[in-house]
Amino acid sequence: MSTYLTVKQLAERLHYNPRYITQSLKDRVLFEGVHYVRPFGGRKVLYVWEAIEDEMSRYSTQPMTGIPMSNGGYCHG
Repeated sequence: MSTYLTVKQLAERLHYNPRYITQSLKDRVLFEGVHYVRPFGGRKVLYVWEAIEDEMSRYSTQPMTGIPMSNGGYCHG
């Protein structure tokens, strides 16, 4: 069974601003049908917590391949 959250509840769990989730993450990182749904085809958006949690853990468990640099790359030396 899935846990559905409003943007405000999701923001509290992730410690992000709800506006940041709506404007920056939605449709770039979080996709409709995977990470969120629109119940009954309406305007309201409910986020699927388990899918978001899986997405976050996928990136946090990748092995470090070097020292992270400020430009987004890695130093392999």
